[in-house]
Amino acid sequence: MAFENPSREEIKNILEQAGNIAVVGLSDKTDRTSYMVAGAMQSRGYRIIPVNPAAAGSTILGETCYASLAEVPEPIDIVNVFRRSEYCADVAKEAVEAGARVLWLQQGIISEEAAGIAGGRGLQVIMDRCIKVEEAITQPVRR
Repeated sequence: MAFENPSREEIKNILEQAGNIAVVGLSDKTDRTSYMVAGAMQSRGYRIIPVNPAAAGSTILGETCYASLAEVPEPIDIVNVFRRSEYCADVAKEAVEAGARVLWLQQGIISEEAAGIAGGRGLQVIMDRCIKVEEAITQPVRR
């Protein structure tokens, strides 16, 4: 059976219930898409948790950056991924182990393998969608 993203209503519910968003591949460079998207989500009231081994220990968007999801010391609602598709299966495994509720692969990122890993362990999976765009469409007013 082919993968299908949740409905717009389900995505609305996911975003309404989310607080902490771990952003895997979040760059500390302000001109990168990951930085701009995470900054926009932060400005809308979500807690952004940077995950990037190259920037671990530094701060991005005022938050401590971690090398992996396993190092994040608090609950994760959404794992938002800015990594190439071939790395997403490993991220999905980490998301499962970290107890995340949702694996969200950004626009342009598709991994059936990652969807199978995460979905098979009870996580909701969204692929090839921009979290910032979906949030703007489904959550016109936030906190």
